[in-house]
Amino acid sequence: MGNFKSKLAGFMYGRYGMDEFSQFLFAFYLILALFNLFIRSNIINILIYVIILVMFFRVFSRNIYKRQNENQKFLKLWKPVKAKTSLTFRRIKEIKTKRYRKCPHCKSVLRLPRKKGKHKVDCPRCHREFEVRILW
Repeated sequence: MGNFKSKLAGFMYGRYGMDEFSQFLFAFYLILALFNLFIRSNIINILIYVIILVMFFRVFSRNIYKRQNENQKFLKLWKPVKAKTSLTFRRIKEIKTKRYRKCPHCKSVLRLPRKKGKHKVDCPRCHREFEVRILW
C-alpha cells in the first residue's frame, strides 16, 4: 500500500491539481448529472462528458501557468456573482432583525435595525442625511 501512495505522489508531482474553477466544474457536473436523471437527454450526456474531460485535463495538466491564468479569469467572473448571492442569503437570514436600504445619493447599501416608522439616517459613506421609512 505504501508503494502505491509513493507512486501516486510521484505521478501528481508537477501537476496543477484542483482549484476554484475545477471545483466549479465538478459542482456543475453534479448538477447536470442529477438533472439528467429526470430528463434523460443525449445533449446533456455529451455536455457531462465534456465537463469531465476538461476537469481532468486541468487537474492533471503540467502547464501550471496557463491553468492559473484560466482560474484567474474564472474568479474575475465568479467573485461578483458569489458576492451578490452571499449578500442575498445574508439579507434573507437577517430579515427579522435588519432592513437594507440604498442611500439615494451614493447608492451604497446600508444595513439598518428593524424599527417601524420614519427615521433619519446618516450615510457613513457620503455623510449625507436622508429619511427612511420601515413598514414592517
